[in-house]
Amino acid sequence: MELKVKAKQFGGSIGIILPREMISKEGILVEDLLKINVEKIADLDFMWGKGKDIKKSTSQIMKEIDKGEDD
Repeated sequence: MELKVKAKQFGGSIGIILPREMISKEGILVEDLLKINVEKIADLDFMWGKGKDIKKSTSQIMKEIDKGEDD
């Protein structure tokens, strides 16, 4: 079962919390040995809202880019 979780700080370590639904579905018990494949997901949240202050139209921006290529 694939699952996306957020790493959390636990003292000097980092851990994850498995959702109750997964624990029930997989029949996971305390002290069970689990095999976990770790793959970091790119965090693109910083991109949201970029460019919202742009007052120029797309066509105007493209014209400026084209003009800059001739320099």
